[in-house]
Amino acid sequence: MSKLAFIYPGQGAQQAGMGEDFYRNSKAAQELYDEAGRVLGLDMKALCFEENELLDLTEYTQAALVTTCLAMTRVLRERGITPDVTAGLSLGEYAAIAAAGGMTELDAVRLVRKRGILMQNTVPAGEGAMCAVIGMGTEQIETLLTGMEGVSIANYNCPGQIVITGKRASVKEAAEVLKGEGAKRTVMLNVSGPFHSPLLVPAGKELLKELEKIEFFPLKIPYVTNVLAEPVTDIGRTKELLTRQVSSPVKWLQSMERMIEDGTDTFIEIGPGKTLAGFMRKINRNVKVYNVSVWEDVEKV
Repeated sequence: MSKLAFIYPGQGAQQAGMGEDFYRNSKAAQELYDEAGRVLGLDMKALCFEENELLDLTEYTQAALVTTCLAMTRVLRERGITPDVTAGLSLGEYAAIAAAGGMTELDAVRLVRKRGILMQNTVPAGEGAMCAVIGMGTEQIETLLTGMEGVSIANYNCPGQIVITGKRASVKEAAEVLKGEGAKRTVMLNVSGPFHSPLLVPAGKELLKELEKIEFFPLKIPYVTNVLAEPVTDIGRTKELLTRQVSSPVKWLQSMERMIEDGTDTFIEIGPGKTLAGFMRKINRNVKVYNVSVWEDVEKV
């Protein structure tokens, strides 16, 4: 049976101007931006729509991107487009859970605001790093990292693209080793911390305190968790999974393979950019992928 998925990008997809056309054209989208700005005490319109230096700071990025993704989702739902399953890459998982009915949109925005602050502040600036490894097999990377301290895999994005994370010196050393062993390229990422590494376990513990304050609801549809790459139907598992997610590898490749195995053949990437569509071209070219990042995309979808 054919299934439709909504999928949401993670940090790095943000761009100035994102969602502005949705704000202009949809009352539902406008209301979410205004409500999110009010509950966070931020000028969400200025943060998302105008050129500014805050948008790329983790503590602001996360709330801005989730607000934008969920505003776009509102517009699709108004048009009668509803998913059978959702998933989100790292930060995007919060939008996926809200879209699946597990938490309110505003609670998702509140949580990622706290998450962003915790992730930014847990490891002092400059001590951690992340690096994309291009053109090397997953198993080979895992084997080579086994004997190295202070570095681990952060993201399984797609075949031929893995991200490593950890202490800056360890990540740089690992990048050199991987290049020497045959990786086509290694690219240090412009991020403010070693996300999805064991160094962020303390951030997960603090995040759990915030998760305890949120009211969760029975899921209307499943979402696929980054931590296990499997569908979640019991909302009771979500707090523990989101706590672990901060310091665990993001199994995006495995998540997409599982969704396709379960019959999902159409994916709508909701949010700025086309990162996830690019990953999917390398994961499986037999499924359909649509993007909703600007207003004109809604009509095409």
